[in-house]
Amino acid sequence: MIIIILKILAIGIGATIAIDLWVSFLKLFKIKSLDYRYLGRWIGNIPKGKFFHNKIQDAPTIPHELIIGWTVHYLIGITFAFILVAVCGIGWLDKPSFLPAIIIGLITAAGPFFIMQPAFGFGIASSKLPNPNLLRLKSLGTHLIYGLGLYVSAILLNEIF
Repeated sequence: MIIIILKILAIGIGATIAIDLWVSFLKLFKIKSLDYRYLGRWIGNIPKGKFFHNKIQDAPTIPHELIIGWTVHYLIGITFAFILVAVCGIGWLDKPSFLPAIIIGLITAAGPFFIMQPAFGFGIASSKLPNPNLLRLKSLGTHLIYGLGLYVSAILLNEIF
């Protein structure tokens, strides 16, 4: 059982690294992505009873918000890897298939669209921001990369072990 948990952790971390590599690639073209300090600021304000913000950028900073944001980013990526295995079964770890990973990756976009973005003051699926359709496509692309990262990480893990 510990091997299964370690495999899922590694796949979740690998898929989240895929997002980070993708975001770094986009930065080469001056395409911005979420600043994880805002994720940390949001998480840090939840225990204070503040879930929704008018603009997360205007909320007071909290200590260690960037570290909190990056940590939560990876914990979310790991959690969705566990969900993939819970849905597909542990057999997926030994014989990963592309479609379930991609579907889970795309489904994960629901989190930002319907939870984070409204809570940050951006509206549902970035509806309050300029160019919301472009932002939606960018988010879907990032989550597609996450799904691809799930699949590739599982394949690589099986090659190594």
